[in-house]
Amino acid sequence: MANRAFPDAASQCECGPMRAALYLPEWMPEAERAARQLRATTSGTRGAHHALYVALLRDTRRLDRWGLYVGETTLDPDLRFDQHKTGYKASRHVNRFGVRLLPQLFDHFNPLHRWEAVELEPALAEAFRQAGVPWVEGGH
Repeated sequence: MANRAFPDAASQCECGPMRAALYLPEWMPEAERAARQLRATTSGTRGAHHALYVALLRDTRRLDRWGLYVGETTLDPDLRFDQHKTGYKASRHVNRFGVRLLPQLFDHFNPLHRWEAVELEPALAEAFRQAGVPWVEGGH
């Protein structure tokens, strides 16, 4: 019998950090489709040194406990995520609620020229909102 107070599968069990890190919300296929619809024209070209990244967020206090954070960096996305988690130049959302990166949502863009990364970051965040992701941070 489903527990109506906690609608997602990850919260119906005794789940530690690893269990939450493996869970993907039900809206993930739509988010993947939305990300794949955007195109990067400078991806992999000479002088492309910027990257977009998307982190999975989880806040158990929210009704819609799963969300996404969209960011842009000159660093490797894994290193930038680690910086967020340790508090260095961190988004408070990723610092507190970041679970892991979702490379299936951003790898096809990288690397990019700065101007395109700056344009695609808010476009990607908006595409996630339009795809039904209930909680999207970053993208500015």
